[in-house]
Amino acid sequence: MTAPLRLFNSLTRELETFEPVHPHEARVYSCGPTVYNYPHIGNMRAYVFADVLGRTLSWKGYALTHVINITDVGHLTDDADAGEDKLERAAAANRQSIWDIAEHYKQAYWADVRALNIRQPAQWTVATDYVPQMIAFAEGIADQHCYRLEGGLYFDVSTVADYGRLARAATDASELGGDSRIDPVEGKRNAADFAIWRTTPAGETRQMEWDSPWGRGAPGWHLECSVMSGAVLGFPFDIHTGGIDHREIHHPNEIAQNQAHCCTNGLDVATNSGAKIWMHNNFLIDRTGKMSKSSGEFLRLQLLIDKGYHPLAYRLMCLQAHYRSELEFSWEGLQAALVRLKRMVMAVEQLMARADIEVPVAGPTEQATHDAIGSLFLPFLARFDEAVAEDLNTAVALTVLDEVLALKKADAGEKLRFVATADAVLGLGLLTLARADLRLRPKSAGIGELDIDAALARRQAARADKDFATSDAIRDDLAAQGVEVMDGDPLGWEWKL
Repeated sequence: MTAPLRLFNSLTRELETFEPVHPHEARVYSCGPTVYNYPHIGNMRAYVFADVLGRTLSWKGYALTHVINITDVGHLTDDADAGEDKLERAAAANRQSIWDIAEHYKQAYWADVRALNIRQPAQWTVATDYVPQMIAFAEGIADQHCYRLEGGLYFDVSTVADYGRLARAATDASELGGDSRIDPVEGKRNAADFAIWRTTPAGETRQMEWDSPWGRGAPGWHLECSVMSGAVLGFPFDIHTGGIDHREIHHPNEIAQNQAHCCTNGLDVATNSGAKIWMHNNFLIDRTGKMSKSSGEFLRLQLLIDKGYHPLAYRLMCLQAHYRSELEFSWEGLQAALVRLKRMVMAVEQLMARADIEVPVAGPTEQATHDAIGSLFLPFLARFDEAVAEDLNTAVALTVLDEVLALKKADAGEKLRFVATADAVLGLGLLTLARADLRLRPKSAGIGELDIDAALARRQAARADKDFATSDAIRDDLAAQGVEVMDGDPLGWEWKL
């Protein structure tokens, strides 16, 4: 008997059993990046979470259609309804084409996706590819739900029921919008009203602008996701994901547009919001103050790699906490995650050397694993399933995997089958990683691996001859060059940078 998949719905603030809109299918939309700068590791936590969700749905046997958008126009500098377009500002600052800026940072984001072993979605939707559909969507709701101001076409939030329920905002539209990020535009009927089309001011020209019934301009950020999710997945679809910051402004505005497009009924019926379940991951907290992109050397994945940490150690760090909990980043925590990953990889390498079975790299489903695995592992499989089925509790799932890897008297092939199915959900690449892959050379290192290995060989010979003075001198010389010799390391690693 498999555990039912239960997920926390931010709209209802309750755990709900997943029941798909379309039988045996799961349709998921995730808010993707605005490609005006490199993503920081807090941004990437959202996509690790969405990836685990997708992997769990696949593991549960659903045919998954996962869509992630790329915002290359329309997202303003304060995440709400004020300021410049982020892409326009980045292009002006770098004296480059906005299209070149968007392409560069899109490719950088995709590189991080690959490095974190995040599966490719069924489709990447790029905002500028959907501008005609956005204009048509806005035309369809304009008469009943929108009004014109000098700055463009604005959505009147009082025209839909239960505006702000996702954020648990006030119900009186005239009182909404206390959030300091909401633009105090003269002429707005309600403080929370927002632009769905921003007309280019007279005398100005944007690099990205289109003709519309409301003048030449560009779509609002909120409009993009309503249009792309509905166009690809259809309304209603199953699950909409994003960071918890989206829960306060972006997603309530998206829901309002979806209601206007489909119906104006209240949100007691979740599908009126456009999706049955809204899911949000919590923040990654950084006490160093380097999470912000305005801080210069902010915490992006490449910085972790440059300091010698494998990106999958960061993925493991994310999985060690529940996605709805705040996760504090520290270099010590990342190092601990790397050590844990090394232990797992070494255990799997030993299993693969002993096992005489061909283990599929592609993830099996829960049912297929249950039918193929030995009876010794069925209780572990049940506990693993219960953990991931209870709102993606990866922290508990990892402890089950650790217990299996620690089993002494167990068939290597059966053990490896369990690892394969667990990793299909966790996505740590345990069947393809080698120990050598996890020892990255920091960018600042002034000594190469061949020189390190040669010095260690001389030190080993000196220790064998009981020449401890020479051994200590070699160790001190390596330490001066940033190499820590790890005598007696239980993992079998002789040094680290």
